[in-house]
Amino acid sequence: MFEITGKPYRNCDGITRRSFLNAGTAGMAGVTLAGLLEAESLAGTGNSNKAVINVHLDGGPPQMDMIDLKPEAPSEIRGEFAPIPTRLEGFQICELMPRLAGIADRFAFIRSLVGSAGAHDGFQTQSGYRKSDLLSLGGRPAMGCVLSRLLGSSSDVTPTFVDLMQGRPLVRNSARPGFLGPSYSPFRPDLSKVFERPLEAGMKGELARLGMDHAVSLTLNPSLSLDRLQTRTQLLGGLDRIRRQADATGMMDAMDQFTQQAFGILTSGRFADAMDLSKVDAKTLEKYTPHQDANTFMFATAEGPMSVRKFLLARRLIEAGVRCVSLTISDFDTHSKNFPRMRTALPLVDHGLHALVTDLEESGRLDDVSIVVWGEFGRTPRVDAKTGGRHHWPRVSPGMLAGGGMSTGQVIGATDRSAGTAVERPVHYKDVMATLFHNLGIDSLRTTIDDTRGRPQYLMDDAQPIAELV
Repeated sequence: MFEITGKPYRNCDGITRRSFLNAGTAGMAGVTLAGLLEAESLAGTGNSNKAVINVHLDGGPPQMDMIDLKPEAPSEIRGEFAPIPTRLEGFQICELMPRLAGIADRFAFIRSLVGSAGAHDGFQTQSGYRKSDLLSLGGRPAMGCVLSRLLGSSSDVTPTFVDLMQGRPLVRNSARPGFLGPSYSPFRPDLSKVFERPLEAGMKGELARLGMDHAVSLTLNPSLSLDRLQTRTQLLGGLDRIRRQADATGMMDAMDQFTQQAFGILTSGRFADAMDLSKVDAKTLEKYTPHQDANTFMFATAEGPMSVRKFLLARRLIEAGVRCVSLTISDFDTHSKNFPRMRTALPLVDHGLHALVTDLEESGRLDDVSIVVWGEFGRTPRVDAKTGGRHHWPRVSPGMLAGGGMSTGQVIGATDRSAGTAVERPVHYKDVMATLFHNLGIDSLRTTIDDTRGRPQYLMDDAQPIAELV
């Protein structure tokens, strides 16, 4: 799946990458030591192993079929699922998530997530902002790309940000670097042969037009020895140092750092080992593999039980030193057949979250790893009588948070009788993102990064960490 040979190719920035390292759009360049120390000083902390796992429910999860059931509402609103009690007194969730109900005290449930742009690109769950924000400068960067800028280094043996998203979030490049530029793009392994995610017909063309640059290749070609690779890396580094003397953009510095970190990742083996699930013991694999009935309804874009192992992969990457991992569970765009599709998708989310949270808790790492679960918007309160589906509903969305040292075991916000409007404690996407930065020890309201004009931009300019959680 990974290789480092291949023909040179040219990116949109006009820079031709080395033919010996075919590393796609990996975000490899790092910030200066002074910049890192400044960020840590502003946060009041030193460097740490704190990390984020961002779980994107692709398509827009239905709030009233998950964590905001309305059993007293008319049937065309309440739907087919019954509520079940949880470990939180008086709080009920969908019957399809019994494992989550049993560890509800490890989560904070947000019933009043607002501010959705209504866009299917999923960018808000990666940045908190709409993709149109600062668009003239290239747009806002995703959180993981920001962390690559603030916390990454060319000497790292694992990437700072790994994007495991599939389906629409991959095709639409949800985790894009914005004005930070291609050097801070996510490290994006090709998962297509490991986790099947059927694409909608229209997206197949979109993905094809991305070419090979949307995925990352990183293993040694058998014909290329480490000695040859070391020599070639030194040669290319020397050539770049000559070329960058005439480079006013700083791109050659970024490419030098890119090469250095790619070499470190290749030769350390830590990242490759974390990605290799064949090295996981059978008992752990079983924990992350739900048993699905052979007669389970599978929509065209549905994922099977193997998709739950993305949670395991995220855990292993965090343990290897990655600071931010994004993953996707698909088939939440339920314009038709909402209920049979949720009978397939929600048990996968339930199983994966339970396995991930309990694993991190048993290893003593849950307080260091923030987990966020959300989508690009919610779904309509009323079920479409013709299609049996729920359509896009940007007015309110569901969200769940765990770990990160947060004050969990609570429900934040409330909606009206139809789960269509937030009536108590609205929480914006940006507030969630500010909370995640806070958990990492980064003050997002005081920390800045320079845009393409060299002007500082605050990480979050009008958001606050959720007071109930921090």
